Amino acid sequence: MNDPLKLSVVMPSFNEEGAIMPMIESVLKYSGGYDTEIVVVDSSTDRTPEIAAAMGARVIRQKPQGHGIALRTAIQAARHDIIITTDCDNTYPMEFIPDLVHLITREGYDIISCNRLTQQLGHEMPFANKLANKLFASLVRMLYGIHVHDVSTGMFCMRRSVATGIDWETNYAFPCEIIIRSHRAGFRYREIDIPYRMRIGEVTLRRWRSGKAYLRCIFKYRFNLSIPAHKL
Repeated sequence: MNDPLKLSVVMPSFNEEGAIMPMIESVLKYSGGYDTEIVVVDSSTDRTPEIAAAMGARVIRQKPQGHGIALRTAIQAARHDIIITTDCDNTYPMEFIPDLVHLITREGYDIISCNRLTQQLGHEMPFANKLANKLFASLVRMLYGIHVHDVSTGMFCMRRSVATGIDWETNYAFPCEIIIRSHRAGFRYREIDIPYRMRIGEVTLRRWRSGKAYLRCIFKYRFNLSIPAHKL
């Protein structure tokens, strides 16, 4: 009998005590057919890390440095060969875990990103965020020729070779860097559509800082610009 496939589901968290329990319950429900570890990189001041640890997650504490740095830490801490990233706010559909794993193991993709910007997306995302995200994706399509519609998604599925094969450097624009640099490195990439849900808890995104970082990231890798990492 073959051993079960080994999967790491990793996520950053910052004061998500209202969402972390249903989030981990959903991961456990839809990853039950795999040998799954859950890694939470936490910078909270509330009970998020205690709740996550009590539910079996491996919790890594670090001081608040930004979503991208936390996600990079989570990816690098993953022990298994297939890694799925998500946020802790219960917005991403964990029922897609089997589909994502199938695309990696059966169809030969190295990395999958999940597109939230579908026709079904409504008030789950503010209009200004939708507009900015569509602009960023259109620039990436135009400048890099990547068939992508959401470059700020928090949900990816990747082989460990993608996570460890690139020296990641951004923070606020890290999802965009993942898509651009994995494509340029020759990894086999695909985007799939997913539903997106209302988040549980308060929004912590700083729009202007993130927006400027995304534009810098997009132009940096296309035109080999010298932009300091702290601005990305």
